[in-house]
Amino acid sequence: MHSSPLVTVICLCFNHEKFVVEALESVLFQTHQNVELIIADDFSTDNSVQVIEQWLKKNPEIKFLVNKKNLGNTKTFNQCLKLSKGEYIIDLAADDILKPDCIASQLRGFATTKYENIGLIYGNAELINENGGFISYYFKTDGNKKRIQSQPTGNIYIGLLNGDNNVCSISSLVKREVFKKLDGYDENLAYEDYDLWIRASRTYNFDYIDEILIQKRVLSNSMYTLLFKKNNRKTQQFNYSTYLILKKVYVLNQNKREFVAMLKRIHFEMTVAFKTRDFNLLKKYIIMELNVRWKIIRF
Repeated sequence: MHSSPLVTVICLCFNHEKFVVEALESVLFQTHQNVELIIADDFSTDNSVQVIEQWLKKNPEIKFLVNKKNLGNTKTFNQCLKLSKGEYIIDLAADDILKPDCIASQLRGFATTKYENIGLIYGNAELINENGGFISYYFKTDGNKKRIQSQPTGNIYIGLLNGDNNVCSISSLVKREVFKKLDGYDENLAYEDYDLWIRASRTYNFDYIDEILIQKRVLSNSMYTLLFKKNNRKTQQFNYSTYLILKKVYVLNQNKREFVAMLKRIHFEMTVAFKTRDFNLLKKYIIMELNVRWKIIRF
């Protein structure tokens, strides 16, 4: 790793006029100064574009992409990725805030990790409400803001399948080579992080640094608040994307233990499909479960 590598922060905005300036300022005020910032607006219907353009008057060198129609996070991110030059990449939502030492801490994690072939470093996050008030931490902490439970690291592929491991993707710094190997985000999906973890962990090790790296704003219309909503189009898109990811897992798996772990995830997703009354998706999971059980028997 270079002593001061270039880090690209891709900031995606959609109707974040109230928060985007704070997000952008948090990038500029990083203690690690070798940072490339790329901003993209995904056809916001509020005044986000005007707010960003006003802010850019003081920072005219920063790239700003404005979509002429709503493309979604995965396609918009991939557009920005093609323009980026950084050795490392951060995917920053325009309502979140990087702590001043976020990038410096992440790079230090890459430099000091005990693992070879590291693809992703992540830490903890502070969850805040719309007004910036504290809610909780992504991973539960003690009085010193340190993780109460030890965080699995290294090869976490199986743990991601069975739900034992979780990654705080909003606090992640990802090597550029990971995105190159994976050909960016899968543009067929409604969300990107679980797919990235699964595909990347098949090849790369992950490591965790026990620091609060970012403030994550939790809004009432956030994608993850939609998980269990009944008869909701966005919920159905989100949950169907998980099904598509597990279809990839079926191909990626290499042994009985991995298929057993996959089965646990399928059972969880079947419960979600039932609770949201998405019976077509439930049928797909029943078929997938039968195929996985057959695989397990054959091993």
